[in-house]
Amino acid sequence: MSSNNTSLKATPENLMVQDTLRWLERAVIGLNLCPFAKSVYVKGQVHCTVSAAATLEALRDDLLQALKDLVALDASVRDTTLLVVQNLLQDFYDYNDFLNVADDCLLALHLKGEIQIASFHPHYQFAGTDENDITNFTNRSPYPTLHLIREVSIDRAVAAFPEAEAIFDANMATLSQLGLDGWKALKVGSTLPQNESDEKKSS
Repeated sequence: MSSNNTSLKATPENLMVQDTLRWLERAVIGLNLCPFAKSVYVKGQVHCTVSAAATLEALRDDLLQALKDLVALDASVRDTTLLVVQNLLQDFYDYNDFLNVADDCLLALHLKGEIQIASFHPHYQFAGTDENDITNFTNRSPYPTLHLIREVSIDRAVAAFPEAEAIFDANMATLSQLGLDGWKALKVGSTLPQNESDEKKSS
């Protein structure tokens, strides 16, 4: 599924891609939450795809395939992949549990040290924070999402931003200043019809 095409037919999967890219543009890039994201996005090197898996086993298979597809391509063609989960992991704790499966996928493909998997979720919550703490929104995406990142790209980005360790603190300050109303004004949530969103939550 193309990462930068916003004229796709309005199927649920395509809406999810469009919502995810809108979040990437307005929040991640727009608020500069990840200074490394803009360059690969404008070059068309961000691939966004949706897993319609109905079981955790099928989702694992989709993740394995996404990892294989990523490393099979040169970074100049596909630097990173956003794997959006359509039907599963709506509960943040279930999502957290699946991250162990994701780590096992890296081990199975001998990709530890080559690929990292970053986590984003609509209900992301850092340990020790309240549910509506604005700082949680650094990792809140429209849908459960697994971000597959090349280690070499991380190393290159860190070299370009010597104070990369300060990004987290800067993000906390940015979101604290923005506030919940400011975040809502970005309109970076799901645009799926409500009945479909409800069905996803109950699955």
